[in-house]
Amino acid sequence: MSLNAEERARTAAELRANLEPAGVGADRVGTELGLVEGQLAEALGVTGADPADVWLLRDHLEDLARAAGREPVPHTVLTEEARAAAERWFPLRKAPHRR
Repeated sequence: MSLNAEERARTAAELRANLEPAGVGADRVGTELGLVEGQLAEALGVTGADPADVWLLRDHLEDLARAAGREPVPHTVLTEEARAAAERWFPLRKAPHRR
C-alpha cells in the first residue's frame, strides 16, 4: 500500500491538525512513541517514513485527543478500511494508549 503525492499531503495536514486537539507538542508525542526527531518529522510529513510509524502516530494522536475530551480531525486517507489493507502489507503497532 503506497500513497500518491496528494494523499501524502492530505495525510500530513490531517496529522498536523490532530496535534492541537491532542493537546500536546510534537516533541512529547515523539518521546511517547519512541520516535527520534527525524523519524517524527518524517511521520508527520509522510515523507520517507516507515508506514507503520505514520499509522502509529495517527492512532496515538486520536487517542490523545479523545483522552482530552476532544474530537480528532477525521482521516480521509488513513481510514479504518485502509487499515485493513495496510495490515496485509506490513505489521502495525499499537499506540501506547490504544486499547
